[in-house]
Amino acid sequence: MRTFIQTLAALAASVSLVAGAHADTYPSKPIRMVVGFAPGGSADINARAVSQQLSKDLGGTILVENKGGAGGNIAAVDVKRSPADGYTLFYATSAVVLAPSLYASPGFDPYTDYVPVSLTATIPLVLVVNKNVPAQDAKTFFEWAKAQKGNLNYGSSGTGALLHLGGALLSKEMGIDATHIAYKGSAPAVTDLLAGATQFMFLPINEAMPHIKGGGLRALAVSHSERVALLPDVPTLREATGKTTMDMGAWQGVMLPKGTPEDVVAKVSEALQKTVQSTDLTDRLQSQGSIMLGGTQQDYVDYMRAEGSRWARVIQDTGAKAE
Repeated sequence: MRTFIQTLAALAASVSLVAGAHADTYPSKPIRMVVGFAPGGSADINARAVSQQLSKDLGGTILVENKGGAGGNIAAVDVKRSPADGYTLFYATSAVVLAPSLYASPGFDPYTDYVPVSLTATIPLVLVVNKNVPAQDAKTFFEWAKAQKGNLNYGSSGTGALLHLGGALLSKEMGIDATHIAYKGSAPAVTDLLAGATQFMFLPINEAMPHIKGGGLRALAVSHSERVALLPDVPTLREATGKTTMDMGAWQGVMLPKGTPEDVVAKVSEALQKTVQSTDLTDRLQSQGSIMLGGTQQDYVDYMRAEGSRWARVIQDTGAKAE
């Protein structure tokens, strides 16, 4: 019995040493950060900024890898199937909790297949119209839109995307009869909006600002609970409608595959907390319209579940489903 106990103690010590060594040597090779959308979009812009700062705080090299398609599902499945060794990070977005309500078989469970590390930021959406729409403010736009009786179109970056759900929710809440036009990404959707093929849409503020500044698009309202610094004269949807149901943003955070060693998760978490509190990163993202979030792992889990439940109801109420 004494020999057996000594053997167990030796094994426990060995495991502890291996785990400690793993933590001490991580990261010993480049880490990939998977983004579920194309280069140049709002998620990609923020992911690259976060990865640059996190590389410094973690003491390693992080390379952003874009895996667009299926509303972010391709990237989510790729990360789920990746080795749980800390060398694959998932720059997850709000799309991850929309998928279970939009797709019969998304290929992953956002709540069980990953280890949430921390939220990073959220990007408020802005309701924009093209310059030919005869409305200078949100109230006038809603009155005009209702009078069009189904002759309006709104675009989005794809069926089931947050931009689609935002447009569907706005139409439902304000009694507007408009047809949704799905595009393969926000860039072609904006092109048609500028050309007048569609009349309105929601865009992440960092994507919308160049067109607003250039005069091609007019900003009517923002989807945040408070006015945003980049558009201080543009009211919130709360102010414009008196409703609190349309606060929404393209939120983001970092996850790891399920099964990643706890010591590695802890090391990534510690570094990421420094990252989201970095003055350089905060200034950079806020200058583009993002709002920093951060928080604990539990904060992230609670946020995801609240958002998942909220959008599941919207999807059910509006009939917005992915093909």
